[in-house]
Amino acid sequence: MTAENHKAERIAKRIARAGLCSRRDAERWIEQGRVKLNGQTLQSPACTVTASDQIIVDGKILQGAEKTRLFLHHKPAGLVTTHKDEHGRATVFDHLPPSLPRLISVGRLDLNTEGLLLLTNDGELARYLELPSTGWTRRYRVRVMGTIDTARLENLKKGITIDGVNYKSIEVTVDQEQKSANTWLTVTLKEGKNREIRRVMEAMDLHVGRLIRTAYGPFNLDSLERGTLREIKEQTLKDQIAGYFKTRP
Repeated sequence: MTAENHKAERIAKRIARAGLCSRRDAERWIEQGRVKLNGQTLQSPACTVTASDQIIVDGKILQGAEKTRLFLHHKPAGLVTTHKDEHGRATVFDHLPPSLPRLISVGRLDLNTEGLLLLTNDGELARYLELPSTGWTRRYRVRVMGTIDTARLENLKKGITIDGVNYKSIEVTVDQEQKSANTWLTVTLKEGKNREIRRVMEAMDLHVGRLIRTAYGPFNLDSLERGTLREIKEQTLKDQIAGYFKTRP
């Protein structure tokens, strides 16, 4: 066995890379007693493993990490991005082809937000791409109703605090104003906190009527049809996220 196979990593990271869930979910599963390491039920995720360790999750032996795959999906409005919804609403995953591996969303789009959603079989990659430190921007087209104050929108580059929540720099450009008082904006940000754009626009006295994510990092929605998905070629993936692959054992 090579030295690489003996390289240790956190057990939650190993589970995430095997495509079962995100690292955060793996940590919860361990705390719930769903994971065994070399025959012993784990109570804490604070341990490392190598390829020689046997990991059992929900009674099944954890297989080696799958080849990392990334898909671009054009999410329609009206679907949630969790695997199961407590309110019984339809999810993105309900509408994917059954031949696909178990996929995890990179970040989330809320129920009424549409557009580009990245899906991967690698929970650790999902976490990596969500981190603001990765430096990837998210770009949206936003249709708002209300009076546009360009000075206030320009000031969003300095960040804004709303109800005690700090939002970092947001760039907004006005694309198109219509006589009906609807205006299309392009909004670019890096954090992507929960309902960030809707909350910030509300603070600008603007009502969001439609919200479409058009880009996430180097990947764009382009002409991808609503409800469909496209897999990124392996070499393109490695070129675009070379920093992630350098961290893998």
